Amino acid sequence: MQPDIARSVVLLGSTGSVGTQSLDVIARNPRGFRVAALAAGGGRIDLLARQAAEFRPEAVAVADAGAVPALREALAAHGVVTKVLAGPEGVAEVAAWPSDIVLNGITGALGLTSTLAALEAGRVLALANKESLIIGGPLVKRLAKPGQLIPVDSEHAALAQCLWAAGPTGPAASAVRRLLVTASGGPFRGIPRSKLGNVTPEQALAHPTWSMGPVITVNSATLVNKGLEVIEAHLLFDIGFDRIDVVVHPQSVVHSMVEFVDGSVIAQASPPDMRLPIALALGWPDRVADAAPSVDWTRAHTWTFEPLDDEAFPSVALARHVGSAGGTAPAVYNAANEVCVEAFLAGRLPFLAIVDTVAAVVSEHTVTEAGSVAEVLDADAWARVRARELTTTA
Repeated sequence: MQPDIARSVVLLGSTGSVGTQSLDVIARNPRGFRVAALAAGGGRIDLLARQAAEFRPEAVAVADAGAVPALREALAAHGVVTKVLAGPEGVAEVAAWPSDIVLNGITGALGLTSTLAALEAGRVLALANKESLIIGGPLVKRLAKPGQLIPVDSEHAALAQCLWAAGPTGPAASAVRRLLVTASGGPFRGIPRSKLGNVTPEQALAHPTWSMGPVITVNSATLVNKGLEVIEAHLLFDIGFDRIDVVVHPQSVVHSMVEFVDGSVIAQASPPDMRLPIALALGWPDRVADAAPSVDWTRAHTWTFEPLDDEAFPSVALARHVGSAGGTAPAVYNAANEVCVEAFLAGRLPFLAIVDTVAAVVSEHTVTEAGSVAEVLDADAWARVRARELTTTA
């Protein structure tokens, strides 16, 4: 990729894992990209100011309005003069900022309003914030025009590439037999449920492949993250849940596969490095040269694939259930899980009780259509309150 004019990028969640890796891709391709605006939660103000000093965005936003004085002071210390926006409204304004592409790397349900703002403004949206699609599926699908939504998750970027590689009939749902979403299996792969009762936060945070934030790392240990990805795959590619399978692949080199009706399977493989799907999304439809290391074919490799243990990890089956129910059910699943993970990390909830409690909250919820942001956020808020009640008494 070597465009005549650098592509302008708005980066939401710039101080997180996806955000910092995105800036690394941009920094190594200064002729291809420039940063139009940055947004972050507000917990790492000095890092945000240093990013602004390096990339000189037109605007910087923080979701925590109380962090604005510290941000202004830090920006001044770095000699940065730029527009500062505050609160969720400020982040949403940045999401709609004039740009060629918006990358939403915000963590959790807070990313929904920004996703909708970017789509409403007609921006191409590179989506790393899976939660906004999962909880606001009907809203996002209604707004997104063909080609406007580009997946950043490594699994969905892989599925997209497999479909593109299949040729003119590849993206057609009628040509696809199954989507095969791969999972590393997390730190407890192969361990039966009967031996997971005393898992500690330290053990759950020791992911064997990826370096991620605490919530997504615990989600990978429970495989809730894979359940969310199954719902996301259904929404992105319009494939039924009965045609989306999870396959455990400990080496995390094959990021996902598509099986076609003729029996052919196309897989996407690369070493586990988020810079590749990030660069693919930023440069779409072109590829960014040397975005990440490729597989070293001069060395011997062994790649293994195993079926998912649904008894030890019931989160994926639960995700299929809530995804099939649709409406507000996925929002409840996601919100309850975030609260339960927080309780687990604080030592208030056993590891196995995370998904059990999520299931209990889901079972109590009356599903509605999810026809508005308010309806989605009401379901999200109810689930959080109910999950806190259950985790307090656990």
